[in-house]
Amino acid sequence: MQLAKNSTASQDRIPWSVLIAYGSGGIIPIALFNIAGQLMGLIGNIGLGLSAFWLGVIMIFPRLWDAVSDPIIGHFSDNTRTRWGRRRPYIFAGGLLVIISFAGMWWVPEGIGEWGQLAFIFTALLIFFTACTMFEIPHGALGMEMSKDPHERTRLFSSKSFFGNLFAMGTPWLLYLAGMEVVRGTGGTLIDGMRYLSLIIAIVMLPLLFWWFFAIREPGYTSTRNQQRTQFWSNMKLALRNKTFLCLVLIVFTLAIGFNFVAIFNYYISIYYLFGGDQYAAGALLGINGTVWAVTGLIAVFPLNWVSPRIGKRRTMLLSIGLMCAAQLSKIVCYNPDYPYLVIIPTILLSAGMLMFFTLGASMLGDICDEDELNTGTRSEGSYYSVYWWFIKMGTAFASFVTGALLMATQFDEAQSQQTAKLYGCYEVALKDSRTWSYEGEPEVAETSKERLELWINQLLGKTKDLSIKTTTQERLFKFEAQISESLRQAKEFEDTVLFSNGESIKDTTHSKQLKSTLLKVIEETESLQKRAEELVDKPDILYENIENILHSSTALSVQKPRTLLLLRIIEIGLPLLLSLVSIAFTLLYPLSDERCYEIKSKLETRKLNIN
Repeated sequence: MQLAKNSTASQDRIPWSVLIAYGSGGIIPIALFNIAGQLMGLIGNIGLGLSAFWLGVIMIFPRLWDAVSDPIIGHFSDNTRTRWGRRRPYIFAGGLLVIISFAGMWWVPEGIGEWGQLAFIFTALLIFFTACTMFEIPHGALGMEMSKDPHERTRLFSSKSFFGNLFAMGTPWLLYLAGMEVVRGTGGTLIDGMRYLSLIIAIVMLPLLFWWFFAIREPGYTSTRNQQRTQFWSNMKLALRNKTFLCLVLIVFTLAIGFNFVAIFNYYISIYYLFGGDQYAAGALLGINGTVWAVTGLIAVFPLNWVSPRIGKRRTMLLSIGLMCAAQLSKIVCYNPDYPYLVIIPTILLSAGMLMFFTLGASMLGDICDEDELNTGTRSEGSYYSVYWWFIKMGTAFASFVTGALLMATQFDEAQSQQTAKLYGCYEVALKDSRTWSYEGEPEVAETSKERLELWINQLLGKTKDLSIKTTTQERLFKFEAQISESLRQAKEFEDTVLFSNGESIKDTTHSKQLKSTLLKVIEETESLQKRAEELVDKPDILYENIENILHSSTALSVQKPRTLLLLRIIEIGLPLLLSLVSIAFTLLYPLSDERCYEIKSKLETRKLNIN
């Protein structure tokens, strides 16, 4: 008797212990993957002093290789036969290599020069991303065959998303932990702290790896053990000729690239539109927004698993895209400089929609593998899962190039942004020095606020003097006068670079007049400080207040033209919305309804009974 579409047979139900074991495997492809991708460049730059440009360049190639290696690992996984099944040997070997390479990548040798250190990081990342692929592709394929019930698969991938995102939330805190003396050691640096943290993470991960290996099983291996091995290209052709599979790829690909095209635009809009160029004020919002995004992603797995069995995967997919469309439309109102924190509303809608969308995509891929088995008599989850992610990853890589072109189309003035950053940096150094002078001899006090914590971190990195060492008035005066001179030089350079073009003043628009007025005010206040330097260096609190006022004024110099800000919002809202509509069209054409999935399941069970 065919089951109702929202019921699950007892033999298809995944026990909670297995569900948690499988789901916690998301730590590797989501949490560790993000840690390496986000923090390696940062640690290499501020901890080792390596070029941010070359770090960015060398991190592109391991990511491209990560996409290329997916189909290779997927093919090998489908055609492996061992006493432990097809997937588990790769999960164990890949997981072990992930743990070793993750712990080792932070131990960049000293004394081999910048290029030697860059080469070490490049090689370590290449090994790490290959290991992640070796783990993730078989792990994802196993999730599609652990249950024959379509909605149990959704539970499995929801569990994976939940645990992966739960641990990924801790990524921003690793930098803080790495700076703690108990982690980095007395006299240690940030890179030392990250090295020891990676060892702690590796030690915790090792028993988890054994748990995954022994707790997770490949239930259909008895029937696939004698399955004929296939050729790599024949597997690829089979996947690319599958119309249902291509429809799912188009659903996910079109929506994913739409949002990837404008992924960084939110930062520009927050800084330059919502906060008028004030990066620090925008940073607070971006941080809160990131936390809201992560928490919403964790919570969204629960309504997903409640809604999907009741209305079906295809309708739930449409619901998730609808949430993302609603998020984009709400930005028309929520992008409001008077109430900048309204952006939390589209963040919640977008995070919930994204979580539901990509979790369902992986689950629906398992249904396609069932249909493929009915048509061909073989199961090729590894090949399908790897080709699916190949499209997504290559689309992401392609999107990075398009993003730059779109940003150019908005006529975003990079020179203005760079010159403002240089000028801002001069005042920022003076501000930090004045704060240091306020708390010299009291380092334990200097660690109690956000500003003093930044000074403490800089002390660890060797960028500031020991806070317990007092400077003389003459030393302060000499340093402050040098800072003021450099600030005035940067202000003049801003005028020459931004307010003049080819020796001629830029057209007097409302925007240019505001820039000229702001720059004049900054220069006047700076020259006033210069005249009072000898008086103020022994009054660091007053000096701090004066510099802070100039710093606040200088942020207005980064405000972009109104036309640029408008185009940023139009593209950031409109392009994903347009491609979401295309994704909706493909979803409506997607042929595998829940009824059809259960019909396929019933036919496969009947076939196996007849064979036995």
